[in-house]
Amino acid sequence: MTTAGAWARKDPTTPLWRAAVVLRVLTLLFAAGVVLAYYDEYARPRLGLVTIGVMTVWTAVIAVRYLRVTDRLLGFTVADLAVSCALMCMSRLVLTPEQLHVDTVPLVTTVWVTGVVAAGAVCAGPTVGAVFGAVIAAFNYGVRGYVDIDLTRDLTLLVGVGFVLGLAAASSRRSAERLATALRAEAATAERERLARSIHDGVLQVLARVRRRGVELGGEAAELARLAGEQEIALRTLVSTAPESTRSAEDGSTDLGARLRLLASGQTQVSVPATAVRLPASVAAELEAVVREALSNVAKHAGGDARAWVLLEDLGAEIILSVRDDGVGFAPDRIDEAEREGRMGIARSIRGRVTDLGGSVTVDTAPGAGVEWELRVPRRAGVHR
Repeated sequence: MTTAGAWARKDPTTPLWRAAVVLRVLTLLFAAGVVLAYYDEYARPRLGLVTIGVMTVWTAVIAVRYLRVTDRLLGFTVADLAVSCALMCMSRLVLTPEQLHVDTVPLVTTVWVTGVVAAGAVCAGPTVGAVFGAVIAAFNYGVRGYVDIDLTRDLTLLVGVGFVLGLAAASSRRSAERLATALRAEAATAERERLARSIHDGVLQVLARVRRRGVELGGEAAELARLAGEQEIALRTLVSTAPESTRSAEDGSTDLGARLRLLASGQTQVSVPATAVRLPASVAAELEAVVREALSNVAKHAGGDARAWVLLEDLGAEIILSVRDDGVGFAPDRIDEAEREGRMGIARSIRGRVTDLGGSVTVDTAPGAGVEWELRVPRRAGVHR
């Protein structure tokens, strides 16, 4: 198993689960000591011992479940909460009415029930942890039968502890995910470098030789040389672009620049910022499709010797994409005429996509002067720069 795979299978909150189990055992021992200390004063002392017995059995059950990664389910944690609340209610039968109304006499469960708040927080995060704390506090009010400052203090502590532990658990999970991603990227980079060396020693050298020899021979061999040159550039771009940079991150964003670099060829140059231009994956995919369509039009209509340039600019508030060629160009009103005649290729593939993204498209062209497309797309909410 690889290091990244091991991290992917390991629950980063395991130490917190172990701590929750230890807390449950220690508070059980404390509760048993309290029952023994007040045994002769209880209304039903034997029922108090029975309650401690049930707490002991349940603590053993949850210890087994919580120490196994596959059994840490929210449903079982909710069941743990229900059992804890039911055992709290037993205090109304064990304690005398006078003891229930005296803060110095604890309930039979005492602080044992705080363990379920910790379990809920570790299992499902700060919100669930705070809710579990509020439920335990509400039962504390109900069993006691009154509200005062001391019980309200317990409420504040239970909700606060649940929330803080939930934040810690959520932070642990996020950190583990980031580390696993970094390890995968490191492994992918190492593999890419190994493949790049192999390709450089084999395929790229052959393509370079075919290109040079074809140029020397001329004729049909020159066309083969041109194609070999394009494939050489495309292959160099592919092996030099990190695969992780073209994938979607946790927040759903991806690097548009990395995706555009893969479009470089012998007749197309791509210039992008040195830093990542992160956009929502759906927006990046649409802009990449627009650029591909523009380059396709260059190949079809600009002439066999036409070259193209793709420029990406990140202005913060908006993204500017320029696609320019030095081909034959066309009359400025030709696009409008094509739309009127029902030929909607450019309108749908380029203008339609950019308009759907809230952007604008301008075209600068003239016969014999090539074509330049300028696409301006505003950044959307939630995009991370």
